[in-house]
Amino acid sequence: MFRYSLTNDIVKGMQFLHSGAICSHGNLKSSNCVVDGRFVLKITDYGLESFRDPEPDQGHTLYAKKLWTAPELLRMASPPVRGSQAGDIYSFGIILQEIALRSGVFHVEGLDLSPKEIIERVTRGEQPPFRPSLDLQSHLEELGHLMQRCWAEDPQERPPFQQIRTMLRKFNRENSSNILDNLLSRMEQYANNLEELVEERTQAYLEEKRKAEALLYQILPHSVAEQLKRGETVEAEAFDSVTIYFSDIVGFTALSAESTPMQVVTLLNDLYTCFDAVIDNFDVYKVETIGDAYMVVSGLPVRNGRLHACEVARMALALLDAVRSFHIRHRPQEQLRLRIGIHTGPVCAGVVGLKMPRYCLFGDTVNTASRMESNGEALKIHLSSETKAVLEEFGGFELELRGDVEMKGKGKVRTYWLLGERGNSTRG
Repeated sequence: MFRYSLTNDIVKGMQFLHSGAICSHGNLKSSNCVVDGRFVLKITDYGLESFRDPEPDQGHTLYAKKLWTAPELLRMASPPVRGSQAGDIYSFGIILQEIALRSGVFHVEGLDLSPKEIIERVTRGEQPPFRPSLDLQSHLEELGHLMQRCWAEDPQERPPFQQIRTMLRKFNRENSSNILDNLLSRMEQYANNLEELVEERTQAYLEEKRKAEALLYQILPHSVAEQLKRGETVEAEAFDSVTIYFSDIVGFTALSAESTPMQVVTLLNDLYTCFDAVIDNFDVYKVETIGDAYMVVSGLPVRNGRLHACEVARMALALLDAVRSFHIRHRPQEQLRLRIGIHTGPVCAGVVGLKMPRYCLFGDTVNTASRMESNGEALKIHLSSETKAVLEEFGGFELELRGDVEMKGKGKVRTYWLLGERGNSTRG
């Protein structure tokens, strides 16, 4: 109703101009259509041709003003200042597209053209003629046909405003002639349109907010992400006892050298998708993946007593099972060899960075866990004495003494192999 009222006011005004002494507008565009305090559209900037200064034929502003100009007038070296009635009808068709689609002037779906580029294509007279986009889902199909007739390449094919007014009456479903009723109806329709737009924008905002939160929960632990959402500062925190897991692929460098980059990416994506599905079953948090290295921790940011060692041990056994049945797409006959190291001890954890915040762990426990992995063996789970001591508190795990291992920066360290859990052995 509101859009129909605006359109009908333009048609009535232009019909009056075309039937009077002025004969034609010559500069009809949306900025010359103003709405008064009673929501009635008035047409301005017509007549008084002798008072107008000639505009220099250059610059972005001039091309932008010509977006409503009919192609036959664009092709003239010196077009009449008053334009033509057929040219006014073309201009009306462009305005009608702005009203119907609620878009900018000469909106073309999928193209980002400057006013100069648009004017050049319209002037060339392409086949089919270059015109704005239509969206029949946003308006009546008949309205789309009316636009196409108004901006027809041949001026003789454009309908006069008297005929356009008759066509618009058929489109209108209300037929209200009372000024007060019409004004109230316009205001009601305008309010409803605003409500629909607000609802649409709100739903779009909520959907983007949901996506952003989902991404945040993947980057940071849930409790830390909630703190950031509330605008709170996440302070670094010390944890007396956590268990850290490190793993990498033995021979990954050689495998990468013999594979294409896309094959390596596919391999790591398949592997970590598999790993991520497995660790969802345990009380652990994936800290990061760097190349073929995979780092997981349990016991933070939410403390779980001494259960962190059991959770990581069971997770490591499950990952080892998953690797044994994992298939490399471009090397289906080759067995992926995973090497795992686990250590238990104190760490300090906190969020580092602003643009891409990361939840990082600091302390010697991280270094020791990494050494346990690098000094381990393929398809085996290498444990420190500290992790072994915690597991023995709970019992149920099968452990085997490996012996004293020389580790860089640590000297000789007594370590163990985790063979399985009683009733669920993963012994190779």
